[in-house]
Amino acid sequence: MSASSPVSHDFQAVVVGGGPAGLATAIALAGAGVKTALVARRSPYADNRTTALLGGSVDFLRSLDIWSRCQDQAAALRVMRLVDDTRRLIRAPEVKFSSDEIGMDAFGYNIENRVLLAAMEERATELSSLTRIDDDAESVVTCETGVEVRTKEGTLSAALVVGADGRHSLCREAAGINVRRRDLNQSALTLNVAHTRPHHNISTEFHTESGPCVFVPLPGNHSSVVWVLSPTEAERLKAMNDEALSEAVERRCHSILGRMSVAAGRHVFPLAIEQPERLSAKRIALVGEAAHVLPPIGAQGLNMGLRDAADLADTVRKALAHGEDPGSDHTLQSYERARRADVFSRIFMVDMANRTLLNDFLPLQSLRAAGMHLLARVGPLRKLAMREGLSPSWRSRQ
Repeated sequence: MSASSPVSHDFQAVVVGGGPAGLATAIALAGAGVKTALVARRSPYADNRTTALLGGSVDFLRSLDIWSRCQDQAAALRVMRLVDDTRRLIRAPEVKFSSDEIGMDAFGYNIENRVLLAAMEERATELSSLTRIDDDAESVVTCETGVEVRTKEGTLSAALVVGADGRHSLCREAAGINVRRRDLNQSALTLNVAHTRPHHNISTEFHTESGPCVFVPLPGNHSSVVWVLSPTEAERLKAMNDEALSEAVERRCHSILGRMSVAAGRHVFPLAIEQPERLSAKRIALVGEAAHVLPPIGAQGLNMGLRDAADLADTVRKALAHGEDPGSDHTLQSYERARRADVFSRIFMVDMANRTLLNDFLPLQSLRAAGMHLLARVGPLRKLAMREGLSPSWRSRQ
């Protein structure tokens, strides 16, 4: 791979977008011998957000020779704790899931995005089948036999283009894929904290009337926080000084981690659910947030994006092995079949989980409490929920 190579005109695949999902897709395709270009500006790695990578994602990153480069900067997630911290009449029981119940050392690992991206960029430089175009895509034009991606440096053509270019995807627009979007009137405040008590590799999710507030372990006595609130409240907290925000975060988690001290960097993101009508069309396949946007519940966002990358790379590899066109309707339909059940069911489940937190309707709260009680008490159901949360069982039947 060359960071400053002149633009070539003929690739089997072009990936547009250099976030984790796009980088993983480009690396997976190139690693399978697919002549691939990645069109994206290099990330400055300034973002201190983190990602909880679940077991299937870690296995995928390990297969791409990425995980060994960053695993020592990640924290294991061995226990998932769900706490109903609402003030409602009917409250769900506390539920704890332990990875050793299903014979695993950890459900996954929490890692800073900048660390993960650096490991991906390092691996990408080693792949001769991957050319890096350090530029933005200005336009994407489809035709029956291929797709053209135009940048300031020139034009690339490919049989397949992968849209990993986020919520406002240029690739998705070029494919003519419409999106159903619903704003949630919620925002996520994200920050990292240091604390005086150890987290013992326990991720704790407090369920509140405005949404979840999750404390996820980082190496040492540090955790990342994702706090879902009303947009007004999220902005109010973001504007606090460090001392006031540290106290607010400590109160939110009932001081279970001792004294809190917020680290530099805090962000507020408006939440929405976005669901495209299709995941591919006109020689363009969508991955990551171009293919699905959902609230930060259950650590599904990037984990779904990495499953997109894995399934698309596998689909293209099989197509080329059989002498087929990697951008053909047949190939894209295979990708759709591999991803549709996962994407649409996860969006539905996350949406329902979020709605039950926000809704004060008493019968619905009773139903939610009953469901949590079953998860807390029924062993086979607990194990099924844990395994399905890590990796959907239907993927193994594709």
